[in-house]
Amino acid sequence: MSRNDADAESDGDHLLKVLGALNNPHRLRIVAALTHDRNYVSRLARETGISRPLLHMHLQRLEAAGLVTSTLELSDDGKAMRFYEVTPFVYQLTPDSIALATETLSRSGQREETR
Repeated sequence: MSRNDADAESDGDHLLKVLGALNNPHRLRIVAALTHDRNYVSRLARETGISRPLLHMHLQRLEAAGLVTSTLELSDDGKAMRFYEVTPFVYQLTPDSIALATETLSRSGQREETR
């Protein structure tokens, strides 16, 4: 299912996924590290000081939220390397945009409210 930018911003479930993905200092550092250039996992792990298994988990969360994308490429010596880069994004949070987003929340997106 594809969405244009206006649909994505008004989709409450997507907004929760994005905010959840950014609600972690490691993931914020990863986005910052990828802001100017794409990077492969091993080098990104060294530059951020995050272990590769933990980095993979955070990258998966960022990718699921649509904040980063990855491509698998072969190096000159035939080694598979996964490169990540930031997907350009802009989210404007205002009381009105939050109100609009709540109108599109699914039941699963509302479960936190009932706890």
